[in-house]
Amino acid sequence: MPQPNAPRSTASPRARSAHARSARPGPARRAFTIIEAIVIIVILGILATLVAPRVFQWVGRGKTAAAESKAAALVLAVQQYQADVGTPPSGASLVALLWDRSQSDANWKGPYVENAEALKDPWGNDFLLVIPPTKNATFDIVSYGADAQPGGEGEDKDIVKP
Repeated sequence: MPQPNAPRSTASPRARSAHARSARPGPARRAFTIIEAIVIIVILGILATLVAPRVFQWVGRGKTAAAESKAAALVLAVQQYQADVGTPPSGASLVALLWDRSQSDANWKGPYVENAEALKDPWGNDFLLVIPPTKNATFDIVSYGADAQPGGEGEDKDIVKP
């Protein structure tokens, strides 16, 4: 109930509510300035340039370790092939020896790997069977690394097993 002695406002109710909203005490809303946004972007860029090389280095190490592990598994598969059939011919591909049923030898009891992808290194290149070997006694399983070229350092380094 309105008080009888209270002064009456001449402003419309809409104007009174707008005035009441703007006159409310409290913290003012403030947005980021363009300078603050640029500073944040620069800081994030600096952090990314420091962190990204380490992340890529970890990925490279992981692929190298995976290639070494797969090559060691292929050594066992070739040794099983040797026990069944005998010494592989010089220049034979691992796909032909360990995966394809096209072997004319009756002693072939393959496939000696789970799938054809087991014959590829983590960079998508085929592992090579080298006879005569350059490092070992009977054969070498070789991956030329990320660059698929002999030699190299880091991720490009050759992996030779057994």
